[in-house]
Amino acid sequence: MPETVRYALYYTPEPGSPLARFGNGILGYDSHRGEAVPAPAGLDGLAAVTGAPRAYGFHATLKAPMRLAAGVREDDLVAAAAALAAGHPPVAVGRLRVATLGSFTALVPEAPPPALGLLAAECVACLDPLRAPLTPAEVARRAPGRLTPRGRALLARWGHPHVFEAFRFHMTLTDSLPEADRAPWRARLDAAYGTGAPLTIDAVTVLRQDGAAPFRVLRRLPFGA
Repeated sequence: MPETVRYALYYTPEPGSPLARFGNGILGYDSHRGEAVPAPAGLDGLAAVTGAPRAYGFHATLKAPMRLAAGVREDDLVAAAAALAAGHPPVAVGRLRVATLGSFTALVPEAPPPALGLLAAECVACLDPLRAPLTPAEVARRAPGRLTPRGRALLARWGHPHVFEAFRFHMTLTDSLPEADRAPWRARLDAAYGTGAPLTIDAVTVLRQDGAAPFRVLRRLPFGA
């Protein structure tokens, strides 16, 4: 049985930037180089709480991982993403902060602008015609019984429940944590991150996953190129 190949459209920071170095160090993986990264000094225990996000690399999801529809090639996906990027202006997001979202820790915008949600919506709509329908197993992994009726409708139509008005830009830093561990990890990661520079999204990134291997960057596509 051939291994499953999935693709995603993410925001990933410019390789080598302070944000990229921070996120890659926290997760222990660089999806651009496909290499492990040592943890920052003073943050012992990271490997035990970053297993799930490590496989995806440091990113913010714009179009969730998907299989390609029958007859669609990898080049078709890259071309569609490149066309979107070529006509898109930069999106000024502003400063990010370390926050607890549900049970995990992530970087989120202090004041997300409307243009950020519009960018995500464009990415979802642009690439969805290339997406294979969800399998029953893929639907089950989203636990539809725990979703709202609107969440189930979004899942059925767009392959993911957290799109359009349910979208929230975030860059995951930890696994789902027990309640007692959330505040301590948020404080440790907040101290490691500091104030950070204001974020401007000026590119989108196409990534590929082969089977259970970590996601690896195929192309980072600058806006306006």
